[in-house]
Amino acid sequence: MPTRVLIVDDQILPRQLFESIIASSDDYVLTASVDTARVADIWCAAGKVDLILMDIVMKDGISGLDAAARIKQSYPSVKIILVTSMPDAAFLARAREIGADGFWYKEVQRVPMLELMDRTMAGEKTFPDAPPTVPFGRSTSAELTDREQDVLRLLAEGLTDKEIASRLFLGVTTVRYHVNNLMDKTGFSSRTELAVAAVKSGIVLPL
Repeated sequence: MPTRVLIVDDQILPRQLFESIIASSDDYVLTASVDTARVADIWCAAGKVDLILMDIVMKDGISGLDAAARIKQSYPSVKIILVTSMPDAAFLARAREIGADGFWYKEVQRVPMLELMDRTMAGEKTFPDAPPTVPFGRSTSAELTDREQDVLRLLAEGLTDKEIASRLFLGVTTVRYHVNNLMDKTGFSSRTELAVAAVKSGIVLPL
């Protein structure tokens, strides 16, 4: 019996790509192709899904990570491959934490999607070692430390140094040290410019 696949992605081109991949193999059949994670649980409840290709960031504000976490808790037998074009390292970390079965970057296709689907359905969990490296000012995302990324994410959310310190259990002086390091590395001239560039590049995004 072919594996029943649900596609969840708010972008037309990725949906069409995944649909064509499924159509190219006798081992898979398309259950549905939808543009929001709001209805993913419904298809799972109906017992019509074996594998989900789930985008993480969608325009309606519903997180694919949150949807995947709910589905894994209620329907643990359903396999989920999370898909994104955003290089935020926290997405990859959380995908592992919630028990996702695979992870695929749209622009950096180290493993062909059909191969990843086959490996996932064979019981293998397949994740990239790290997010793709993207330019960030005069630096790159790969040159940021984990702590700098933590500070940068909260800075992008509009938190003050004191609020960031409280959230990360750091001293305010330490937070300022990290912010100054970030500005030195990237060459951005203000905290606002730094935060805007980080979100625009996808290096940090709200979870």
